[in-house]
Amino acid sequence: MTDRGLKVLSAVVANAAAALAGFGGAAATGFHLPWSIAAAMLAGTFGWILGSLLAAPLAARLRTRRYAEPGRPAYRLVELPPSETAAGGKARSLAAMVQAGYPVPSGLVLLPTAFVDDRPIPQVEQWLARELTSFPTGQLFAVRSSALAEDSAAASFAGAYESVLNVPGDALAAAIAEVRASRTAARVQAYAAAAGASDIGEVAVVIQAMVPAELAGVLFTVHPITSDLNLMLGNVVVGLGESLVSGEDTGAEFTLTRPDAGYAGPDALRPMAQRLHDVAHLVEGTFDGVPQDIEWAVAAGKLWILQSRPITTLNPANPRTAERNDSVSGNCLWSATNLGEANPEPQTPLTISHMTYLQANGGPSMAMRGREMAGYIGGRPYANLSVQITARRGRTKSAPRDAYRKLAGWWGELPAEVPVTLIPMTKADWADSGLGLLATLAKMARYRRGLDAFLRSNPQRCTDLSARITAAATPEQLGSLWSRSLFAQALLAFWTIISASSEGPAQLEAELRAELGAADTAALMSNMSGLVGQLESLGPAVGLQEVLAGRLSREDYTARFGHRGVNEVELAWPRPAEDPGWLDAALAAAASGSDLAVLRTRQGSVFEETLARLRKADPRQAAKLERRLRKAAGQALAREAARSESVRTTWVMRRFALRAGELLGIGEDVFYLTVAELLAALDGQRETLELLGLRREASRRYRELPPLPGMIYGAFDPFAWAADPDRRTDYWAAGVAAPSESDHEDPALIHGCAGAAGEVEGVVRRLDDFAEAGQLQAGEILVTHLTNIGWTPLFPRAAAVITDLGAPLSHAAIVARELGIPAVVGCGDATARLRTGDRVVVDGARGEVRILASVLVS
Repeated sequence: MTDRGLKVLSAVVANAAAALAGFGGAAATGFHLPWSIAAAMLAGTFGWILGSLLAAPLAARLRTRRYAEPGRPAYRLVELPPSETAAGGKARSLAAMVQAGYPVPSGLVLLPTAFVDDRPIPQVEQWLARELTSFPTGQLFAVRSSALAEDSAAASFAGAYESVLNVPGDALAAAIAEVRASRTAARVQAYAAAAGASDIGEVAVVIQAMVPAELAGVLFTVHPITSDLNLMLGNVVVGLGESLVSGEDTGAEFTLTRPDAGYAGPDALRPMAQRLHDVAHLVEGTFDGVPQDIEWAVAAGKLWILQSRPITTLNPANPRTAERNDSVSGNCLWSATNLGEANPEPQTPLTISHMTYLQANGGPSMAMRGREMAGYIGGRPYANLSVQITARRGRTKSAPRDAYRKLAGWWGELPAEVPVTLIPMTKADWADSGLGLLATLAKMARYRRGLDAFLRSNPQRCTDLSARITAAATPEQLGSLWSRSLFAQALLAFWTIISASSEGPAQLEAELRAELGAADTAALMSNMSGLVGQLESLGPAVGLQEVLAGRLSREDYTARFGHRGVNEVELAWPRPAEDPGWLDAALAAAASGSDLAVLRTRQGSVFEETLARLRKADPRQAAKLERRLRKAAGQALAREAARSESVRTTWVMRRFALRAGELLGIGEDVFYLTVAELLAALDGQRETLELLGLRREASRRYRELPPLPGMIYGAFDPFAWAADPDRRTDYWAAGVAAPSESDHEDPALIHGCAGAAGEVEGVVRRLDDFAEAGQLQAGEILVTHLTNIGWTPLFPRAAAVITDLGAPLSHAAIVARELGIPAVVGCGDATARLRTGDRVVVDGARGEVRILASVLVS
């Protein structure tokens, strides 16, 4: 049964369960209106969910039953098991589409084991003769190659191998031999060298029924030049499409818009445009939303899909260097705010792959057509805001910028010239993803209920796992520990931190700003610790003063905060507690800062004064507001506590990696492997260790880049951007004109987000790296790219804080508010326009910095 058939079956089971449950609900009320209607709807909904859940394992079982036993030398495409990687990229792609139920010509695949000296072995010759009898008399065939690297995300090999068309049945043997022999052709070797495909591997052969095309062509599901997700680009010719593929004929160009199937192009294709759009969209979905290069044909009024391969130029990943640039896979809106705070430096391949590995193996995922809510650009994590905005539905399609404003508390202000692109989702897409999203939300609710238990038990569990890692004496033992315990712990921590996150504080922030203005909003959002208890972001700074006052032991401080710091998500980053001199240096620096108790008391007074004024004006609304503030504070408290324990688990994963490096004899080069490669190496498969030199070089190049723009739209090349002397640091958008002198109407004014209210005049201390933290003097204005929990102990020394990256609910804003320190965050270009010694006025409520005097630059 095809995937389409399985979907129909699942829908029948779910709807039948809904109907039975709905009838039962109405019957339970005695069919008395209006209660019977409400009961039927409620019971029917639960019945549909239960039916869908019951249908899922049934569909999975039927799906596996359609595959032939693996290990055979030849298969029908319809029964090719996904595990048969030797079938090559083309055959596996065709098989996936046939099994999904798309209109693909019937075909066979002969694996490399089917051949001796490019001739099929007798067993396969006999099997092939039997299979050919199922085709119509006189059927002509297309014979094509299917190599391991062919039609992959990294290389297409289009036209490199030989293809033989219009082959009669009695000439198949010669055509098969010709295709097989082409694997040694000079053009194949040259293409492989240019594409970096060091292992071409053996070649399987695909035999398909030839389609007598009246029209044929190619279609890119994402525009290959502009990367527009909503615009498909194609070319069409009369007759066979081979001339188009080979480059002999360019054909006529046409476009299809998504998701409404708008068409512009030759009239000859117009009757088939809707069908081509719908099938191409489905094909792309079958391959997890990866943009596809599709060859198609029309014969006797029917559309046929001849093959589909990833568009290599839109491939975000390089498997050899482990570089990843998700911005190139189609125009989306990306933000580094919040994610970038915890990741101030480019991440190593092991760290990057850690989250993607967990997402692919049971972790929280709310992907839209295969696009996750987080990605990587230049080694740095970015949030895919196109996915987040699309997921909100509602008025999103007609007013995406309005939808973004509800997220601005997390991600900062969106410049008017930066576009907002949505993921093209059809009604069928929403129906298909609905149950999965519902299951994810239900699972997140379960983890939220278990948050307190996780917070209590996690420290001891991490201690126990660390001891077991140290005790692992062989690679096999360490690999077994991962599969038995460590993976489950990593998954638990991942689910917990995601489920503890909430949009509540950001939404409240946006609503209050619209109702009350920036100053009152900043005051009301500045007492979260006073409402529900100390936020973890304040913990390291408060704890240092507690140690200095003798109220907290050094041992307890280390146990609570020794895993936190400026680069805490990076597995390769040593934890502060690994440095014997860390705490002494931190205590010495803390001794020169302001008294945090005094700052907190003062800020609490500002909060109470603002709330008292609102109570006097409208007691009922003020009481409602206070309840909302307490709820938002509780959400922030839970998120920060979950984050701390999730980072503690990250330290365990670091210990696992270091121990693996010891046992494999590669030391800290282990961080240049991906998780999957590391696990394979522990299992004895160590071929990827040869790539460590390439990985080190790629990571070095990333580390030499300046901090990337906080907002990115479209395909972004970090190296080309870094080489541009006129580059913007606040945002980069494909197709948006370069900045000009008029960009800054007032060259003495810097705009950002209102972080923490207050106005102060002072001298700038710009810190380009946390390693320069000791240069900050008491009373100076801290200017830096971003801050995170590792920077918290510096805040008591600062008269104000200014950051390039940030939003109203980012680290710098939250901590500054709690301490009553004026802050302007998310300026984008503050570090580019300010230097140490400049005198400025910081207006935190207005989100503005005015330059009074600049130091001279020689």
